[in-house]
Amino acid sequence: MTPRLRALAVHLLTASGAVFAMLAMVAAVREHWSLMFLWLVVAFVVDGIDGPLARRYHVAIHAPRIDGALLDLIVDYLTYVFIPAYALFQSGLVPGWGGWAALVVITFASALYFADTRMKTADKSFSGFPACWNMVALVLFALSPAPAVALALIAVLAGAMFLPLRFIHPVRTPRWRPLSVPLAVLWTSCAAWEAATAFAPAPWAHWGLVAASLYLLLAGIAQQLLPPRAG
Repeated sequence: MTPRLRALAVHLLTASGAVFAMLAMVAAVREHWSLMFLWLVVAFVVDGIDGPLARRYHVAIHAPRIDGALLDLIVDYLTYVFIPAYALFQSGLVPGWGGWAALVVITFASALYFADTRMKTADKSFSGFPACWNMVALVLFALSPAPAVALALIAVLAGAMFLPLRFIHPVRTPRWRPLSVPLAVLWTSCAAWEAATAFAPAPWAHWGLVAASLYLLLAGIAQQLLPPRAG
């Protein structure tokens, strides 16, 4: 396969996320939440592998007509923001006025965040919470907290998008990567199991999801508080 064809294949892989987004949306409209999250997990896996492939095969050089970064952002907004926001609202996890507030805040604030040119830091982390509402929604479905708790978490994370707090990219942030990558794989595995079992999984999946979520949420902030040793 020529370099151009390999680069085009990576673009096609990224674009497939839009198809998975549509399948997830169809499931969400029918309130088949487990199926919706399964499709979102598939999209999450695609999003995790298309970036490394794009860098390996130099898509910006060999297939420059398609803007891979823009394509990725379009798909990410659908799978990370738009569909999870709808699910949180329609499922009743955050009912009443709180549901409307969550719907508006998540979609509005995330649109601004995705357009922020300061989104990435020098160490390939994210500046501010990276609008991973697909992950937040799945954890909320799994834990089923009180509506006030769910709304408070949404409010805190929405505000954190615009604070100078760091959140790691499990693959691209070099510091603690040997721990971050396995925990990202653990999160994905537990999330898929949760969705496949209609959120009635074995305890290992439940607590694995919680532990991995806490690490991915707090590792970047911990790195800010514990700067690397000189030398």
